[in-house]
Amino acid sequence: MKKQQSGFTMIELIMVIVILGILAAFALPKFADFSSDAKVSTVQGIAGSLRSASSIAHAAQMAAGDSGADPVKLEDVEITMIGGYPTADEKGIVTAAQVDGAEISTGGADSGVALYIAPNGGAATADSTCKVTYTAANTTAGSEAPAKVEVDVDGCRS
Repeated sequence: MKKQQSGFTMIELIMVIVILGILAAFALPKFADFSSDAKVSTVQGIAGSLRSASSIAHAAQMAAGDSGADPVKLEDVEITMIGGYPTADEKGIVTAAQVDGAEISTGGADSGVALYIAPNGGAATADSTCKVTYTAANTTAGSEAPAKVEVDVDGCRS
């Protein structure tokens, strides 16, 4: 009488492992590349922080009845202001928003008008395509404008 065996042969097991390996090689890159999504989220998070800090500093200055250039104290830290909003430098919006660990540079038409912030490992210049730009309030007579925050995430996905 012959004994009947049940189970898989070695060839069948090896073929299943090979097929799973091929599927994983094609599927894994689609799920594993989260670095670009992380950069986009970082830039958008910094932008939200800048908008909130700018609004809070503006509201604090209005509540105090100060002029648009008087510094504001937030959590015992002095924030420099221009046109009722934080200035685009380390003593202004960077301190108000408590932005740490990002590449920060200032520039624009007039030095200090715009602040460029990029996530870690990125360049922060006017030409960057993965950045947040904070533009200080314009106080020129006839063309007054509040501070604004712009986001550019086109280069974050490369």
